[in-house]
Amino acid sequence: MTYAIDHIGLLVTNDVESGDGPLGVRRDVALVIDGGRVAAIEPAGVHADDGVDAGGRCVMPGFVDSHTHLVFAGDRSDEFVARMAGAPYRAGGITTTVDATRAASDDELTRLLDVRVAESRRNGITTTEIKSGYGLTVDHEARLLRVAGAATTETTFLGAHVVPAEYAGRPDDYVELVRTSMLDAVAGSCRWVDAFCEVGAFDADQCRAILTAASGRGLGTRLHANQLGHGPGVQLAVELGCASADHCTYLTDADIEALAGSSTVATFLPATDFSTRQPYPDARRVIDAGATVALATNCNPGSSYTSSMSFCIALAVRDMHMTIEEAVLAATVGGAAALRRPDLGRLSVGSRADAILLDAPSYTHLVYRPGMPLIARVWQA
Repeated sequence: MTYAIDHIGLLVTNDVESGDGPLGVRRDVALVIDGGRVAAIEPAGVHADDGVDAGGRCVMPGFVDSHTHLVFAGDRSDEFVARMAGAPYRAGGITTTVDATRAASDDELTRLLDVRVAESRRNGITTTEIKSGYGLTVDHEARLLRVAGAATTETTFLGAHVVPAEYAGRPDDYVELVRTSMLDAVAGSCRWVDAFCEVGAFDADQCRAILTAASGRGLGTRLHANQLGHGPGVQLAVELGCASADHCTYLTDADIEALAGSSTVATFLPATDFSTRQPYPDARRVIDAGATVALATNCNPGSSYTSSMSFCIALAVRDMHMTIEEAVLAATVGGAAALRRPDLGRLSVGSRADAILLDAPSYTHLVYRPGMPLIARVWQA
């Protein structure tokens, strides 16, 4: 049975061979879907078994959010208020969420996750990566991944989020637990393994040990890198062939050169820099060097409690020196690249039919009208 989104005023395909300009745009067309994939792009007025009239508005690929921490309990709004009053952001606040998450039941975590995923969908996010990392014991990390796995196939084990209180003063012992018993327990329920390479979390050698063990089990790797200052994270991510290095707030010329010469995606999380009052990364330097970039929300309770990719796009254009087209690509095909999912982030023939209808004539309104509820409808496959 065919389904058509008809009378599209402006279609963003993200495929330069399917249309004009860097976003491969088409005008006055219909998007024909069959079996969950794009079957054709036809002139407006096409016949199909079912469908909807876009009324001349803009249709574009659904957002691909390649970095979130959606499975958690508790609230850290007081911490945010303190930052707004001048307190610095530190990685140690994660332990507050760990305590609340450990105390929550599976049913409660599932209920909270369902609410957050639904919110993400309303914001146009059609693919979501979800990390563990608020359990930090073998059993708790395994259950967080079970909960996450009911919502997405893009699950990430982040046992190396912070050293838990019971291992205070013994970080290497905890790393050994992560790279052995924890990985043994979760290897069948995650696609990715991540680590937080930062002062106050884990150093380069500790992250290397964990990610190397993950690769040995056939799992993909990613890395929190260079968030709070210059450090070894980006170089380590490239060295290990990680799919992405995430945050990338502080980059040296050598870091940018390494990213540009690799397949590791530089994933920017501008809502985090907004919330923590960190400087915004200069994406212009990274893009001009030839590296692949992505935008993600980093939705979490401590440093970026938002699921609005539109907000991230607006920040990237205003404060990170990206063009609107670059930001749209980063939030769609960039996120797909960070997840090694070439079937996502496009609306060309054969692509998975994840699409959003904007209540606007053009994607430029995502930046032109920041903060407005412009996502009128969302389709997944």
